[in-house]
Amino acid sequence: MKLDWYYKIWVDAITTLRAVPANKKVWKFYAMISISMAMALNLLLIMAIFQKYILQISFDNLQINIFHNQAADTFFTFFTFFLLLPLIINYFLIFRNNRYNQLITKYKYYNGKLFLSYSIISYFLPPVLLMIVGRLS
Repeated sequence: MKLDWYYKIWVDAITTLRAVPANKKVWKFYAMISISMAMALNLLLIMAIFQKYILQISFDNLQINIFHNQAADTFFTFFTFFLLLPLIINYFLIFRNNRYNQLITKYKYYNGKLFLSYSIISYFLPPVLLMIVGRLS
């Protein structure tokens, strides 16, 4: 199945986060935010590559200005264009009808290594690559 790695990362994240007693009530929130944010950063990288090398169209002017506050507008723009899609996808594929319970029985737990690797790569690689490409331009 093409979603195997996606599910493996999720199972590793859920099992790791649920194992921490302090996360008893918030593990779903932590899992959803951490993986969705990683996916959003990967989407941002993909969009930057498409923008620069494939479409050759600039999306830099996409900004939602409703709060009259630069930080709030930037966050809302990022949320709308990049974070919302992973949140919706992850809800329907993982959390709807507690599907994660079926996935936990189907996929192997990697002691948090898979989740940690995906998170580190997703959080640090896109910004580093974007800075490098930005300096080369």
